[in-house]
Amino acid sequence: MIDPRLSIVEKRLSEIKRVIAVSGSKGGVGKSTIASLLALLLSKKGHKVGLLDLDFFSPSQHIMLGTKKVSPKEDKGIIAPEIAGISFMSIIHFTGENPVLIRGNDVSNAIIELLAITRWPELDFLIIDMPPGIGDATLDILRLAGNAEFILVTTDSKLSLEGVKKLAIALKELNIPILGIIGNMSKRKDRAKEFAVSLGIDFLGMICYDEGLEDATGKRNKILKTLAAKQLEEIIRSGLIKDKWQSYEKNL
Repeated sequence: MIDPRLSIVEKRLSEIKRVIAVSGSKGGVGKSTIASLLALLLSKKGHKVGLLDLDFFSPSQHIMLGTKKVSPKEDKGIIAPEIAGISFMSIIHFTGENPVLIRGNDVSNAIIELLAITRWPELDFLIIDMPPGIGDATLDILRLAGNAEFILVTTDSKLSLEGVKKLAIALKELNIPILGIIGNMSKRKDRAKEFAVSLGIDFLGMICYDEGLEDATGKRNKILKTLAAKQLEEIIRSGLIKDKWQSYEKNL
């Protein structure tokens, strides 16, 4: 039996030009930080941006954006509330600080439901903070958002690199576009780059360990002044959306 919500999900996502999923092999590699900074930087440059926190078991984007109490409005669905110019949706809007105790098919059902009820405005980018690794959420996004492109985030850790390798191989086998790999909290200059090259994947750039990032978390203006934000801005400018970025700046 076909789930009638699937056609609704397709309609909800139809006004979004690009879906970029930020993923990593394990928790703690900084994918949530990269996702929130990416959304903030793109919005700062005048793009219409949405941010979706799909890490149901450890949602953190509300902390990154510095907003814990947001009440979405209902109007033929749930309108994604706007935070700092970003349309933001998270399971946290419905669960508060309570843990989400679901597994298996219930995870897929929750993702479909969230995508079906969320009303996004017309967007240039929808940034998705993915849960780590390859699980139900990743497979569901591949099925539901057929145009999704992936950014893979890794540290220099052998465990992180090995996990990202498996994730990259799986995405390649499924013919899913991988925009590239970002080396985060890097201490060894070329390790992540050499790793990306060995997989035949573009190396987008490196973000050094930033001691000031922790204090800036939740402070939107301050976080955009961190070293991590500046280095990610250069990554975006140099390759991720180069043509669109330059076109926007010419019109300033």
